[in-house]
Amino acid sequence: MSTEEASSGALPLDGELAVVAARMSGLLLSRETVDSVLELIVSLAGTTISAVAGAGVTLLEADGSPATTSASGPLVRDADTLQYELGEGPCLATLAECAPMRIDDVTTERRWPRWCAAAAGSGVRAVLSTPLVTEDGCQGAIKIYATTPGAFGPSDEHTLAKFADRAAVLVANARAYERASRLSAQFRDTLHDRDLITMAKGFLMGRDGLDEEAAFDRLLSLARAHGRSPAEAAADLVTPRGR
Repeated sequence: MSTEEASSGALPLDGELAVVAARMSGLLLSRETVDSVLELIVSLAGTTISAVAGAGVTLLEADGSPATTSASGPLVRDADTLQYELGEGPCLATLAECAPMRIDDVTTERRWPRWCAAAAGSGVRAVLSTPLVTEDGCQGAIKIYATTPGAFGPSDEHTLAKFADRAAVLVANARAYERASRLSAQFRDTLHDRDLITMAKGFLMGRDGLDEEAAFDRLLSLARAHGRSPAEAAADLVTPRGR
């Protein structure tokens, strides 16, 4: 990062993040698009600081458990998996305290001794982890790993923190659109099922001379008899195969 960039607090990749945010605005994202956003964040995080050997994003799931949702390679996934299995490590501490964590050398680090010993065996020597924070709190963390000790310093902490501020907005937007997409799909399915049941009741009323309530009771009986939902039983009646 140049002296001018450091003094202004600007990241060299601010422009790319701004473009991604603009593209996301007003879009109904698919799961693949959410994954693509995370992959882009990892890619940009890995190129923002030159000493990075691997980068990744961990997000908190609905039940509060952490999951590595995107990683640049096996080095990151293996290091993260060790944290989840051992229940300790810099990324987990970042999530718990919503604060950045830095390890200059895992071979001399006194915190998280079990993870540091295991990570050293996989080639990791230095770590920097920064929280992804929105108005709803800590959503996850960006972490970068290096294979040389002392790879990251205070300026790198500042750079990654600035990057995380922008990335957190992208992650929050992606999750919001994903929820909207899921709810929209559920609503469409509900309307489809309702229409099937209405058509099936009409079919039974016309075929068997039933009133609406009796037709619905007949449909429920058919569903129970065949171990199917009312909508599935309705589809059997109103589709050509069902008839």
